[in-house]
Amino acid sequence: MRTNGDLRKLLVKKPRGAREAEWVAGADGWMDLASYAEKYEQTGKKFSQYIHDEFRRAAVASWTVDGSYTVEVYLVQFHQEEALAAVEASDTGRHWASWMADADISAIPGTGDGETFVHNQPKPARANGPQAYVAEAYAWRGDIEMEILITGSERISKKLIADLAKRQMERL
Repeated sequence: MRTNGDLRKLLVKKPRGAREAEWVAGADGWMDLASYAEKYEQTGKKFSQYIHDEFRRAAVASWTVDGSYTVEVYLVQFHQEEALAAVEASDTGRHWASWMADADISAIPGTGDGETFVHNQPKPARANGPQAYVAEAYAWRGDIEMEILITGSERISKKLIADLAKRQMERL
C-alpha cells in the first residue's frame, strides 16, 4: 500500500484541553530526515540508516496534557523500492523498547505485530533533563511506520498508550 497526500491529516488529533508542545521539531507538522534523525543519540548513524532505508517523509503531532505528560506521534513513510523499511523500522523500535527489562508489553489490536511498552522505572529524559516515565508504541501499515512516545512525571497508564495507539492505527 502506498500512501500519497497529506500525512498530517492521518495523525490522531490532540485531545481537548491539551496544549501544543512548544519544542516540536516540525513546526508545520513535517520533519525532514535531518530533524527526524536528531531525536536519536547517534544522529549521524540514524541519518545514514534512514537514507539506506529510503526515508520519504515524516509527520509529527505532539501535545502536553495538564503539565503531567507529553505525547509525540510520528508517522514515518518510506519509498520501499528495495526493502520493506516500515516493517523493519517498527521491528527496530520494538526491539529497543523491549530491551528494558522493566517494560509491560501489550499487543496493539488489529496490527499483527504492533506493541505498546510501558516502562515501570523512570528513564533519563532528553537533553540531560530530569528523569521521566516513558511509554512507547510501534506498529506499521503499508509504507508507514507509527511511533508514539509518552513521557511524564508519573508512570504512564497502559490504557492511555493502548488507546492512543489503537486510534492512530485506525486512522491509517
